[in-house]
Amino acid sequence: MAEMAIRDALRDAIRERMLVDERVIVMGEDIGAYGGSYGVTRGLLEEFGPERIRDTPISELGFVGTGIGAAVGGLRPVVEIMTINFSFLAMDQIVNNASKIHYMFGGQVSVPLIIRMASGAGLSTGAQHSHSVEGWFAHIPGLKVVCPSNAADAKGLLRTAFEDGNPIIFIENTALYSLRGEVPDGDYHVPFGQARVAREGTDVTLIGYSGSVYQALGCADQLAEEDIQAEVIDLRTLRPLDTDAVVKSVKKTNHAVVIEHAWRFGGFGAEVAAQIQEHTFDDLDAPVARVAGVEVPMPYSFELEKAALPSESQVVEAVRAMF
Repeated sequence: MAEMAIRDALRDAIRERMLVDERVIVMGEDIGAYGGSYGVTRGLLEEFGPERIRDTPISELGFVGTGIGAAVGGLRPVVEIMTINFSFLAMDQIVNNASKIHYMFGGQVSVPLIIRMASGAGLSTGAQHSHSVEGWFAHIPGLKVVCPSNAADAKGLLRTAFEDGNPIIFIENTALYSLRGEVPDGDYHVPFGQARVAREGTDVTLIGYSGSVYQALGCADQLAEEDIQAEVIDLRTLRPLDTDAVVKSVKKTNHAVVIEHAWRFGGFGAEVAAQIQEHTFDDLDAPVARVAGVEVPMPYSFELEKAALPSESQVVEAVRAMF
């Protein structure tokens, strides 16, 4: 085991794949000499050169389209979009091309493309850099959506992404890049569609992904002081979604709270809540609760940004209301 930050775990996964597969290239804004806005690609230009580590113009539509073409042509591109908000500029390429080419060509062509994006708030970067809209991509058939919450999962899930022949939307929380954790030695992989039980409990299931996992864990500590034992489920991937793990937990606890940093209206948490209602209706002792972000553009002010995100106290109150 080695302790490392999430950004370093991601870099390790990219580097080790580039060493064994010459088809892997990396593209994006400031990923070369600058090392990426969040430091994930630092040092890769010096090791692999400008042919494989390619700085791009500020044109998300253009370089995502280039990545799709490269993938169709036989390469294994990793495209970095600086923040998930900037992916809106490339939505036509992602939704109308990357997700559909395999289907539209009758399976004759694949798009083995990884699109990495930074998502979420916590760094006071304003409304055009800070939102959590991973649920938008999870809505699209043909895309797989990955949301790691810790260093071990970040590395293991990215390794799995490299071996998948489909377009992968790999979403990293901006506030978690420096978070350190134990990463196993050896060539381990974390499969898609397999949630993690981050904490065992018997009274209520708290379901989160990415940054909201840590709020769920903090709430579980608080609830334990009131003799309420919360089980915490880390979804890891939104598509495929491990509905079985969620259902199994809720059948045990009979209560569920879904936590996400995205806006509540139309958020991915609504899909999780719907799955719980459909599969565990007779087991629920209270309606599924949802705790999400405030329905406003993300404020720049640190204090207002904090107020716009779901809080541990809100989750605790949602649980108390159930009992």
